[in-house]
Amino acid sequence: MALRSIKTPTLISPAGVSSSSSSIVIKSQFFKFASKPTATLTVINRNPSFYSIGSTLKLKSASPAAKFRCSASALTPQLRDTLEKLVNSEKVVLFMKGTRDFPMCGFSNTVVQILKNLNVPFEDVNILENEMLRQGLKEYSNWPTFPQLYIGGEFFGGCDITLESFQNGELQEVVEKAMCS
Repeated sequence: MALRSIKTPTLISPAGVSSSSSSIVIKSQFFKFASKPTATLTVINRNPSFYSIGSTLKLKSASPAAKFRCSASALTPQLRDTLEKLVNSEKVVLFMKGTRDFPMCGFSNTVVQILKNLNVPFEDVNILENEMLRQGLKEYSNWPTFPQLYIGGEFFGGCDITLESFQNGELQEVVEKAMCS
């Protein structure tokens, strides 16, 4: 199956508007694609900071007929089998950016620290080493972000879910149940 690529958009005219009366920053970028549809990307940042907390991204198509589809799947049957074996190889598996000893993302580090706090033995898999694994895992779990925590062969969640369940005691119960099975 041939994979068609969407050409990189060419920037036509950037426009930035900054509101001095409040802390809202609005920036619009206009893009023109080779196949004629035009799109406007508007970023509204209600709390401007280094981490861009509170950002809202809106992509509005200039033409209702302008639709893009990517039908190629990164999750091949061989990759699915490999992921199933990997997820079931240990009771707790963490797909993360970096390793347990050198996390390369704050969210991954948070999950590592939670698991270490609970003294849970876990397998860590650095998704930055293999782009095909990274993209295929997003489809496998139907979860777009990393880290991804698997307990007892089942997808448990990302950083936010893991942190919340750790704080309310649910994570420890799930881990204990998986370790005893």
